[in-house]
Amino acid sequence: MVLMVENVDKEFNGECVLKGITFSLEEGEFACLTGPSGGGKTTLLRLIAGLIAPTSGHICLDGSLSRAKPDIGYVFQEGALFPWLTAAQNVAFGLKLRGISAEETRYLVQEALDMVELTGFDEYYPKELSGGMRMRVALARVLVCKPKLILMDEPFGSLDFRTRNKIQKDMVKLWLRLKPTILIVTHNIDEAVYLSNKIIVLSSRPGQIVEQVSITMDQPRIRTEKSFNLIREHVLSLLGE
Repeated sequence: MVLMVENVDKEFNGECVLKGITFSLEEGEFACLTGPSGGGKTTLLRLIAGLIAPTSGHICLDGSLSRAKPDIGYVFQEGALFPWLTAAQNVAFGLKLRGISAEETRYLVQEALDMVELTGFDEYYPKELSGGMRMRVALARVLVCKPKLILMDEPFGSLDFRTRNKIQKDMVKLWLRLKPTILIVTHNIDEAVYLSNKIIVLSSRPGQIVEQVSITMDQPRIRTEKSFNLIREHVLSLLGE
């Protein structure tokens, strides 16, 4: 088991944001976290990443209490790239902090850029890349450090429809190839059903788990299939939509 979240509560200034959150992720699992705005989804990611501490309960990564460390990779909503660094330099940033040699860094960075289909864009700056390409750089920056768990906070939310669909397909290919453990926040239920094998549905604040929906459909998936849309409609019904 890669991640265990056990009976976690979180309060800010006396207000309960999350209550009694309990779930786990197995190695190689792809899970989506969804629910109403303000229900604590991003707060839960930050708790898992060890950026903030729970008010009560426990969060364990590989059996150890979660703290901010290289075992967890975090992809933010807008990618959070350094605009003064090239794509390759952005990807290399975490490796340099770890003291990896220049030669090994060059190899690992190129490997990561190849994995996200950005071969040949090493020397491009973020302003020279499209939104989808910037998000691929952000993903490569996480993948290059080979974390045990990848957290993604609505990473595709700002992309246009066609770009979003393309990067979703590429994300599935990447997951099938590498089988990383991923937890992604999304408001897009179609995206959640397309990507994941588990959808964790939160209620409105204070966020509580309404249901954990398991998906056994093979990847890659076809969005127009009856089974796909039955799951989608079920999740929407849990959200009252």
